[in-house]
Amino acid sequence: MYPFIRFAKELYVHRNDPDLPLDGVHHSTHRCWPWDLDFWWELNNGRTLTLYDLGRIPLAKRVGLLDVLRRERWGLTIAGSAVRYRRRIRAFQKFEMQSRAIGFDKKFLYLDQSMWRNGECLGQAVYRSAVTNAKGIVPPESLLAALGAEPPQMDLPDWVKAWIAAEDARPWPPQNHPKP
Repeated sequence: MYPFIRFAKELYVHRNDPDLPLDGVHHSTHRCWPWDLDFWWELNNGRTLTLYDLGRIPLAKRVGLLDVLRRERWGLTIAGSAVRYRRRIRAFQKFEMQSRAIGFDKKFLYLDQSMWRNGECLGQAVYRSAVTNAKGIVPPESLLAALGAEPPQMDLPDWVKAWIAAEDARPWPPQNHPKP
């Protein structure tokens, strides 16, 4: 089940945090609870992706995106992700999450999130996110204009450009393997 209570808690805890520029970093602290565990008694890989939501939504609030989405009646979706898992997170361990926008292209906004404990990175995810309306994807230029701020210089890192190129080369739809 989606962690709605934790989601509400994050919005409450960060309700008075100062606004951030589009390229600002949102820091949040989380704990791995027993219901987040897999059969190996560590943070489940699927739950990890869900917990990253708990950092992205307060980030969206702090940069003004949630207000724009409500005003324009736009939606927000994840269009792709790449995740690295490097260190185990066990039951009851606390960790810090860092969430930030790292740039955009003609269709998508790219986000970088990572989990940390005692200065060591436990895992990292990069997301391709799209703002949507009834007609489809809202171009990032329209989003930036709606935010009403001068966009910061946010050149995508080379590793993100390489990921985008790999995604563009990936066949869609994938090959169908029907049952014999």
